[in-house]
Amino acid sequence: MFPEYDVIVVGAGHAGCEAASAAATMGSSTLLITMNMQTIAQMSCNPAMGGVAKGQIVREIDALGGHSGIISDKTMIQFRMLNRSKGPAMWSPRCQSDRMLFAQEWRDTLESIPNLDIWQDMATGVLVEDKRVIGVKTSMGVEIKGKAVVLTNGTFLNGKIHIGEKTFGGGRTGEKAAYGITEQLIELGFESGRMKTGTPPRVDGRSLDWNEMEEQKGDENPEKFSYTDTPRLTKQRSCYVTYTNEQVHQTLRKGFDRSPMFSGRIKGLGPRYCPSVEDKINRFADKDRHQIFVEPEGWNTVEMYINGFSTSLPEDIQYEALRLIPGFKNAKMFRPGYAIEYDFFPPTQLKLTLETHLIENLFFAGQINGTTGYEEAACQGLVAGINAHNKVKEKEAFILKRNEAYIGVLIDDLVNKGTEEPYRMFTSRAEFRTLLRQDNADIRLTQKGYDLGLASQGRLDRMIQKREESEKLVKALKEMKISPDQANGFLESIESAGLREKSSYYSILKRPEIELGDIKNLSDEIKTYMDSYDEEVLEQAVIHVKYESYIEKELLMAEKMAKLENLNIVSTIDYDKLTSISIEARQKLKKMKPQTLGQASRISGVSPADISVLMVHLGR
Repeated sequence: MFPEYDVIVVGAGHAGCEAASAAATMGSSTLLITMNMQTIAQMSCNPAMGGVAKGQIVREIDALGGHSGIISDKTMIQFRMLNRSKGPAMWSPRCQSDRMLFAQEWRDTLESIPNLDIWQDMATGVLVEDKRVIGVKTSMGVEIKGKAVVLTNGTFLNGKIHIGEKTFGGGRTGEKAAYGITEQLIELGFESGRMKTGTPPRVDGRSLDWNEMEEQKGDENPEKFSYTDTPRLTKQRSCYVTYTNEQVHQTLRKGFDRSPMFSGRIKGLGPRYCPSVEDKINRFADKDRHQIFVEPEGWNTVEMYINGFSTSLPEDIQYEALRLIPGFKNAKMFRPGYAIEYDFFPPTQLKLTLETHLIENLFFAGQINGTTGYEEAACQGLVAGINAHNKVKEKEAFILKRNEAYIGVLIDDLVNKGTEEPYRMFTSRAEFRTLLRQDNADIRLTQKGYDLGLASQGRLDRMIQKREESEKLVKALKEMKISPDQANGFLESIESAGLREKSSYYSILKRPEIELGDIKNLSDEIKTYMDSYDEEVLEQAVIHVKYESYIEKELLMAEKMAKLENLNIVSTIDYDKLTSISIEARQKLKKMKPQTLGQASRISGVSPADISVLMVHLGR
């Protein structure tokens, strides 16, 4: 019934969709197995893409030739660039999405890829021969052969849903859990653990009083994620902000004795940076209110996502507490919030390609690796799909370094440090974040995507043109000069020091108080010249001018780090014979099998002294 596939992807969430589309686009015959074709690319939690550091990841996926950015642009209902008041390393794009349109657009995209087949069934195990994966088996008793398998099971592995004292199996509300895979992988020698996440109630927007909340509109000139010609928003839907209060907190506390989290029924660790509302009022008892974002689920629905009110308390407590929030006096719930526990596999069991150490050609991506968030899952899926294809076709592994992409930071963190709680990306995790900005993801990664066979020639041409025009503009700003007579009147009007001699526009733009609009006001000549460039080029050039010294400093640091990255560790090294390194370092190095000294240096428990011993041992 089935041919032998090059790549089989299990699970059609954000990781699975990117993995399947990447492998198929690159030329592998690919099968995507999903338990329900109606929930492909379902936004299980909040209807949004991007955010702090997550927006950079979506831009990187797009630059490499993935689809998350394009689909976000086609289905967004609001766009905001976060952190505009900070430096450009912190600027992060975020959009509200139409939940149903997002899933439909992903399905349409997958169905348009020639090499990609879809099969509705539950994978219950992998087929393994001589420590190498050779396919999957399903609940229908079907065995499907494949040269590589990517597992992207999300929250479905032995998933258990909690609402108050009620507990039932499920991977998502209304959907059954997946059984069999965890038990088999443990038999094969893998370590597993339990994690927990949650979701808030969904509310009928017609029952809310919007006048009691603060409206949060999208940007006046909304941008987008993709570097391709995707549509720009011409209208947007607003979100709203309100707050809990002490009455809300007291009502929630009434349900603590029936809380699965406080009673110990939930064993898994929850996300530190997105705690449930009961966890917030318990941990931050000194705070008398917490912010709540009321987010629409789409263009044509009254369903509202209550961001900040994730909970697993009994539904009667949820309902009573909700109605005490300003604007929610007459609120009607569509469904209560709940917590979900699921199995994950500590990612220290993976290579940087996301292939497992134990079983050849078996890859893990997404929440199975202990991450949280659509964006984190999607980028892992993309990398796993690329590497599954490359492994099958006997091509070079694709690994992004920490100074090349947030995706590189995320995977390096997971593989070398592991995670004991759902991992979420932040700008603070990236030591080279001035290099890894959202505005230059195409310049950093499009060539790589093109070389892989993912990014098109058109994408590459567009990136090269942007880069060349930006460099040309920076050069012109250095060469074009203005006299004190021309400039000082305007400079003094904005309380910037006047010129004493003819100066370049470049030197004036380097001043912290001077913005792009100020430069254009200095003379008709520079305004006419700069208006000949589009916004992307102008932004790129201005950032380069203003942050040149920071960028150069980080480039030097990255070069130093690259020296360690390029020092390979032979796979035959016997760490037990290196008695000069600590016992902990020896244990960690044996377990995680780093491929380079750079990777070894980032493993928790491996000290600089241990690295020095390794360097001497390797004759470096």
